[in-house]
Amino acid sequence: MATTRLRSALAAAAILTTILTTAATTTATAAGAQTTTSFFPSHLDLPDGWQPEGIAAGRGTIMYSGSRATGDVVAVDILTGDDDLVVDAPAGRTATGLELDRFGRLWVSGGATGQAYVYDAETGEPTTDFQLAPQGQAAFINDVVITRDAAWFTDSRDDVLYRIPIAPDGSIGQPEGVPFTGDFELAPGFNVNGIDATPDGRWLIVVQSNTGDLYRVDPETGDATLIDLGGASMTAGDGILLIGRTLYVVRNNLNQIAVVRLDPTFTSGEVVDTITSDDFDIPTTVARFGNTLYLVNARFTTPPTPTTGYWMSAVRR
Repeated sequence: MATTRLRSALAAAAILTTILTTAATTTATAAGAQTTTSFFPSHLDLPDGWQPEGIAAGRGTIMYSGSRATGDVVAVDILTGDDDLVVDAPAGRTATGLELDRFGRLWVSGGATGQAYVYDAETGEPTTDFQLAPQGQAAFINDVVITRDAAWFTDSRDDVLYRIPIAPDGSIGQPEGVPFTGDFELAPGFNVNGIDATPDGRWLIVVQSNTGDLYRVDPETGDATLIDLGGASMTAGDGILLIGRTLYVVRNNLNQIAVVRLDPTFTSGEVVDTITSDDFDIPTTVARFGNTLYLVNARFTTPPTPTTGYWMSAVRR
């Protein structure tokens, strides 16, 4: 079973090839023919005051970004830079992680509300919402990944994942908590943050921000196996993206992406590269289009105002 992110990535690669091929134009000149090719911008502005945290690949050349300030979601065309407000969220909501499922719905993590939300990606209309963490309990529903049969949410303040079943016909079931067992240990501060799934859906991969550990998690049991990185640490790990056996870990306050090559069992890995950019200002989460990674910059150290600028950064991988 392929995850939604993998299918989106494959589709995006095909779209990118088509766009670049179409964009190549030949102009007759006195000296002969000259070819020019259009390009995708590497810096894409978000609305002023946006305060982004999550990003998700959409259909075509669309990237979605959520606002942690309002819970709204904007769709950005990464070819033109145009943006449109898709979700005008009800008051009191926030948006951290988000992802698009194969039924055209946006799933959004609700941060400190302890909630999760589902919207129609075309109309922005709310579909349903869930209270994942018990009311009154300190929680931070941080990130989400969609597999063939479920949406999985992390809680950075608890040793649990939340699973919401998705039936083959798209109907949505009731959430359940899947506690971590095995090697995982809850520590003070922000714990499990980013989440992704292996291409076959057999395993979940998570990063624990405060300890710098990566885990392979059995979605059936919650059993967490520490991934041996040979002494390397993923502290400040935020959003992650798994492509095949290559894991991209966004390390927010360090303004970098660690590139980890995992073994076939997803129990050990090696840091093979570090991606940086002068355009980074505390990036949090990452999505892919073709051979390019897109990140939102949360700018946590910049006091937010209604006119503070925010943006997406694009880096080739």
